[in-house]
Order: sequence, then C-alpha cells, then structure tokens
Amino acid sequence: MTTIQSRRFATAADLDAALIERLDAALSGANAARTAVMLAGGRTPLPAYRELARRSPRPAEGLHVLFSDDRYVPATSASSNYFQSRPLLDALALPGDRVLRVRTDLPLEAAAVDYGQQLGRMLRSGVRIGVGLLGLGADGHTASLFDSSQLEQARGRLAVAVQRPDGMQGISVTPELLSQVAQPLFLVAGPDKHAIVEAFLRPDSTLTARRAIAGCPTAEIWIAP
Repeated sequence: MTTIQSRRFATAADLDAALIERLDAALSGANAARTAVMLAGGRTPLPAYRELARRSPRPAEGLHVLFSDDRYVPATSASSNYFQSRPLLDALALPGDRVLRVRTDLPLEAAAVDYGQQLGRMLRSGVRIGVGLLGLGADGHTASLFDSSQLEQARGRLAVAVQRPDGMQGISVTPELLSQVAQPLFLVAGPDKHAIVEAFLRPDSTLTARRAIAGCPTAEIWIAP
C-alpha cells in the first residue's frame, strides 16, 4: 500500500514557493546528477515553471526532463504540456536527447511507442527519476489515465495512447513508469478539488490516480485553496 503524505498550504502562492524550492533542488542540486524530473501539465505548476525560468537555473550534470503526459496536438499548441513548459526548458538549455517528449508529429500509436522507447532507453542508461509531478483531476484521474480500461491497456508498457473524455487524444506514462518515480508529488489547487482530495486520501481509495501509483511505496500530495 502506498503511504500518502499530505501538505496543505494557506494560499496558492505558498504552494508555488514550496514547489519552486523543490524543483530548483531537483533540477540543479548536488544530488541531482544522473536523475530525471517529470513535469506535469495543467495550470497549477505553471507559475513555478515561469519563475524558475526567470532565475535561469543551472542544470545538474546528466539531468533529464520528461513529461507525465501530453495531448495529441502540435508542439506549438497552447494545449501542449511541452509548449507550456518551454520557457523552463529553454532556460535549462539541455541537449535535445535529454528532453523526453511526446512526438505528436507521428501517428498517435507510433507516438506512444516512440515515447515508451525514449523512456526505456533513459531507464536502461541508469538515469533514475527523482521528483515526478502529477495532477489530480476532479474526476480522480492523473496524467492521462482516466479509468480502469486505460490502466489495463497500459499494462507492461511505459507509455500508452488514450482517448480522453474531453474528446481529445493523448499519450500518458503508465503505472509501470510511475513505479520508477522516487518522489511522486501530486499538486492540487482550487475549491472544486476538495471532495476528490478527501477521496484520494482514504486508505481504501480506488480512484484511478491511487491505482496508478500502486507501485510507489510513498507519494506526496500538496493542496492549496
């Protein structure tokens, strides 16, 4: 059973400040060599990404960056998690092979296979994933894993193509990949998330998000109003 540690913040700004500190250490700290950081989409982490970009962090040697998921849209689309994180990626200026992203210029299934291969090569090279950011939807999803059928579809894979409930397509990491994350960190903000947070924190929770991290010994959830 995954042990969940929760941390509640008085304001969204307080969460932002704590996230900036955590990410700064993960991206450029002395213990970050030969590790990867997994970025998430959504609105909650964007202020931290932008502030870190402004500070021009110096990345640790061998740092890799990957994404929990992305919508199947062009890399220049405002709906793309990769596009939204570009200011931070540009500031880090990592070699191209150390930024693992979904190739949405490929057909959907080929993009999922390609992303899984990128992830597999990284893990086989000895890089380990440290901090891994995740969101928690009001429907209980995380990354682009929305229901039991998608969890089954993801079995034995590191990345999977999905049909999203909003009508869009996407590519998501899988529970197998999430089990390799040393520090899974859920970020949740907004009054509409109160009920789902309480459901997530229950020891007997069957939410998709909890099932997705069943292979993780521990995880954190940071909550802001």
